[in-house]
Amino acid sequence: MQSFLHSATAESRFWPENANMQSGIDTDAKPRLRRSSLLFCLLLTIGLVSGTMVWTRLHSKVVIASKSSPSGTAQFAHSEQVLRLKGTTEAVQSRSISAPVLAGQHVGMLTITRLAAGGSHVKRGDVLAEFDRQAQLRDFLDKKADYSKLADQVLEEQAKENAARAKDDTELKQAEDNLRKTELEIQKAEILSKIDAEKAQENLDEAKATLEQLRETYNLKRQAAAAAIRILEIQRARTRETMLHAQANADLMQIHAPLAGIVVLDTIWKLGRMGEVQEGDQVRSGVTFMQVVDPSVMQVSVAANQEDFFSLRLGQAAKVHLDAYPDVVFPGRLEQIAPLARGGDFSSKLRTFGVVFSIQGTDARLMPDLSAAVDVDVSDDNASPRTAR
Repeated sequence: MQSFLHSATAESRFWPENANMQSGIDTDAKPRLRRSSLLFCLLLTIGLVSGTMVWTRLHSKVVIASKSSPSGTAQFAHSEQVLRLKGTTEAVQSRSISAPVLAGQHVGMLTITRLAAGGSHVKRGDVLAEFDRQAQLRDFLDKKADYSKLADQVLEEQAKENAARAKDDTELKQAEDNLRKTELEIQKAEILSKIDAEKAQENLDEAKATLEQLRETYNLKRQAAAAAIRILEIQRARTRETMLHAQANADLMQIHAPLAGIVVLDTIWKLGRMGEVQEGDQVRSGVTFMQVVDPSVMQVSVAANQEDFFSLRLGQAAKVHLDAYPDVVFPGRLEQIAPLARGGDFSSKLRTFGVVFSIQGTDARLMPDLSAAVDVDVSDDNASPRTAR
């Protein structure tokens, strides 16, 4: 006990000096320790940020899909590696409807008098739109009247020519008979007096001249009549063509559905703003204002990034999600891959490839121009050689 007290007293005797020595050492090492701590924290922060960026980049394309996911993420029984692409739905069969371009006329604007409602179902041959065609119908009726008038003139000229031909044939026949009669009279010149013989010769010469003149004028009359009739026929044919053009223009003012499908109204520039056409609006000739699409066969067009190109193969299974309807999912299949890339919108170094996925199944909500997400199974066992179609 005494030795313990003695050692404690000795230690307390030398404590101030030891304390001062340790205090001096800590005072010198404190700045160095602080700099080392700051440098270590900075390096640690940079490492964490770099690791996070690398992890995010590697996992932004390939998503590990959980089999028990309740959110409707695409599930594949044979693989869990999924590549998500963004695209737009489109119809495999569709027809664009444009305002008619009239033949032989310069018409700037056409007025819509009848229009099928957007989203309505139409059959092949149904009326989609009708434009004001009063001017074309009036032109058609005027040309039809002119054609009928010229056709009557042609018939009239042909009747006149037939009558003139019959008259000329009669005169020609009489001249031939008169010539034969005078030839018989001249044979009796030996028994006639000199004066009667001279008269018979004069009658013979006159009959020959008359017959020759009738024959020459006969051909000229026929040629002149045929030329006059031909002129009327040409005028009639031209009038008929203009009449048919007017009728065709009138028919063009009524547009019929080229196939069965759904009517989709396009947004066009009208009256200083963008909008869908309505009855009473004016549309410039040749402008596309409507589409008819067949919703039974749809597909998704995707612009795939160059980094995703090597993960895509023809025949890969896919799941198509509509952004507007998250609960709607369709099975799909990769059908086409473009052989050539397109330049990026923001950089010429970035390339995109056109990719087309088929959609299996139909739904009333599946319409063209909807944004869609496509989850592609990129497993190695679900791929065929990459060949562009």
